[in-house]
Amino acid sequence: MLSRLKSTVRDTLIYSLSNVAPKIVGVVLLPLYTAKLALGEFGNWDLLDITISILAEIFILGQATSVILLNNSPEYKEKKESALFTISSFIFFICALLVIGALGVTSLFPEKFSSSQIGASYIRLISYIVLLRVMNNIFLSKVRADEESVFYTAVSVLKILLMTGITVYFVGYVEKGIEGILYATAIAEFIGLIILSLKVVPQMQFRFDTEVLSAALKFGFPLLFASIGFLLLNLSDRYLIKFLLGSSALAPYGLAYRIAGILNMFFILPFTLGLMPVAYKYFGSEDDKRFFSKLMTYSSFFFIWGYIFLSLFSKEIVQIFAGREGYQNAHFLVPMILLAYVFSGMRLTASLGMMLTKNTKHVAWITLSSAALNILLNLIFIPRLGITAAAASTLVSFVIFYIITQKLSDKYYSIPYENYKLALMVAAGSLMSAVIYLFPEMNLFTGIIIKLFITLLFPFILYVFHFYEKAELEILLSPSKMYGFIKDTLKGAAKDEATRGEILQ
Repeated sequence: MLSRLKSTVRDTLIYSLSNVAPKIVGVVLLPLYTAKLALGEFGNWDLLDITISILAEIFILGQATSVILLNNSPEYKEKKESALFTISSFIFFICALLVIGALGVTSLFPEKFSSSQIGASYIRLISYIVLLRVMNNIFLSKVRADEESVFYTAVSVLKILLMTGITVYFVGYVEKGIEGILYATAIAEFIGLIILSLKVVPQMQFRFDTEVLSAALKFGFPLLFASIGFLLLNLSDRYLIKFLLGSSALAPYGLAYRIAGILNMFFILPFTLGLMPVAYKYFGSEDDKRFFSKLMTYSSFFFIWGYIFLSLFSKEIVQIFAGREGYQNAHFLVPMILLAYVFSGMRLTASLGMMLTKNTKHVAWITLSSAALNILLNLIFIPRLGITAAAASTLVSFVIFYIITQKLSDKYYSIPYENYKLALMVAAGSLMSAVIYLFPEMNLFTGIIIKLFITLLFPFILYVFHFYEKAELEILLSPSKMYGFIKDTLKGAAKDEATRGEILQ
């Protein structure tokens, strides 16, 4: 069991490098965007960016997860090469229709875009980006399925670095604005696809298998609706703010979301990338439920600790990213959005009962229902309370999303999650993060010291409430054991099964 945890932690750390890169990029690019784009333009760019994400999820048709399933399932062991070609070629055809449609619409009706904030060139570039990103994600799923986390990270980091350099040139020097950002994204996605093709295409068997396609669509298609629902749950507030309050109101909200997204990139997304391959690998083995339960506890611990840190330092981060007028109060929104991200990360592990038993249709309707609730709450409260209501509505929707997911998952594959510990961490983290709303003005150095002290209190507060088990304390309180755990994790997790029960018996 310990070796499984070490392997999972190691892959998560490696995957995190591919997500650390976008945050480093954010440090460079957000000040550039806020300096070079007007307040309304920043809001429009934020909307275009999330539109690309939504379209990419729609046109991949849930097949990224199907690639992992068909690659790792014993049932399709002899067909995984033809399955990869079948899924890739089918998805490419679907995305090509999007590009043809975008080119056709912008050519036939140019007058519709001449006076619009969203120009025809934006529409064409977005269609190209979606095609390239979807194919990249299909190929990256194959890399994830083979648990080649180092290669995955290398490609992702290279792509981000390319996008950064090209964006700085187009936006900072050529001053192409939003169009420059889209050009940079398209070029980086194209180069990434070339690199991935060199590795993935040779592994294909060039045979279109309709039986495999049927199985892939049956498994993955419900996940399309789940993905759409999740994106609506996570992003629909941006469209509603734009519609109800305008682009200028959207700008600080979008900035707050991107700062909260640091938690998503550093902790939640890396964990997500490694979760399903590991879950399929260990499903049905001895102590698998105990393993999944501890994954929930340990991952939530780090999600919430990160939530506390980012909440307390949100004002300083906003000042670094955007010193211009119009963004000053964005930091008040960050804690609520961060807590919504925490429940989003916990929901991933809570859904294992449905995912492992292939009851993906339930994932879809739960997600869509939560998205509908979020949209309804936003429509009611945004006109009355502004962008603060959007953050609060998102949080409420994600909490309900998590609770329903865990309850329904337990019906198909009951995992004994440590719910007392999860509730304790959420309560402690929320109270500690709420300090930001009460913090008085003080010297910058003094404020940083106090906030770091509060952040470091988190694991000690849990100790007071008997959070840790005896075996966990033995490792945490022993420098030699802690060093050995970290060393083995970074080296590649010991395979000796004699250590399996050391921590989780």
